[in-house]
Amino acid sequence: MKSICVFCGANFNGDPVLKQAIELLADVMVNKNIKLIYGGGKVGIMGLLADAVMARGGEVIGVIPQFLMDKEVGHTGITKLHVVENMHQRKQLMNDLCDGIIMLPGGFGTLEEFFEVLTWLQLGLHNHPVGILNIGGFYDNLLAQMDVMVEQRYLKPANRKLVITSTDPIELIDLMENLDIKPDEVWFRDKNLT
Repeated sequence: MKSICVFCGANFNGDPVLKQAIELLADVMVNKNIKLIYGGGKVGIMGLLADAVMARGGEVIGVIPQFLMDKEVGHTGITKLHVVENMHQRKQLMNDLCDGIIMLPGGFGTLEEFFEVLTWLQLGLHNHPVGILNIGGFYDNLLAQMDVMVEQRYLKPANRKLVITSTDPIELIDLMENLDIKPDEVWFRDKNLT
């Protein structure tokens, strides 16, 4: 992978374990010469990750809608900052610029971005590996809900397997780089579920 899009929060709760994971993720990305594609903010986890990658000499590409630039949350100290008209354009451009996607802790916006690109993968609109860096069990309940969706036959097991999860940034990127997505297993509705 040459670039990874990271969805994450515009807030940071001060968790030292999460801060250490952000630093390690930045290390791995820069050591592997992987560009960071992200939401373009200078605040919260977004700002911490962008700053960590930049401090290590890495490349950071941000994508932010104009209304957030107007609120002065855009990070002007990164390699390149794309300013777009709206949130839809933001997601599309971030997806177009990346080879893989990772979700870190965040709120509604982080979940919305993640599930949209995950749905695009399920529908065959891209083939980027999608991962969750599950620091401190932050996404345990969300992952359990995905398992309930499989048990209740609303989600195919092959589609559930599209979500790569690890608590370790090194392992997560290795798993993403070695993922073999089989379109015929995930992109079509399972007739056995109807």
